[in-house]
Amino acid sequence: MADNNTIARPYARAAFELAQENDRLDNWADAFEVAGDLLADGQAAKFLANPSLSDQQRLEFLTGLMHAAGGAAVFSGSDTQGTNFLKLLLENGRVDVMPEIAEHFDALKAAVENTVDVTVTSAAKMSEEQQASIAAALQQRLGRKVNLTTETDENLIGGAVIRAGDVVIDGSLRARLEGLSNTLIS
Repeated sequence: MADNNTIARPYARAAFELAQENDRLDNWADAFEVAGDLLADGQAAKFLANPSLSDQQRLEFLTGLMHAAGGAAVFSGSDTQGTNFLKLLLENGRVDVMPEIAEHFDALKAAVENTVDVTVTSAAKMSEEQQASIAAALQQRLGRKVNLTTETDENLIGGAVIRAGDVVIDGSLRARLEGLSNTLIS
């Protein structure tokens, strides 16, 4: 059986091409973000798998859920292309891969827009100047526009961990101490 990423990739590519063709990348990206979050826990997909539901009931439930969540206008039933995309997922029993489709869609969008999402986890709250400095340095190093978000984790003791796609830069004091400990033990 294929894994969810393998299944999701062609759906994400098709949706991306459709959105790009119609100059609606941001609309579809917003809809996928909401849909991915709503379907991530599997409860809605489990409900949709109920054999007593008709295809129309499944679609109405899904579009109603998207509409109630707000921000998912493409999948709320008022957009023909979005509704057809949901019908396709329902017909093929692929609603459960919506979170992975959302991830692939975001990756395709980021590649076209030459952007990268970066998460900086630090031991203490970072100032605006520190964030701007890190964003500028990463933009120069990665050659892409950086969308920076920050988190705090007091367990790092000091320093920061930077995650940009597949790149992880661990400049935390905790990592340095663990490295020193491993060196001393060997």
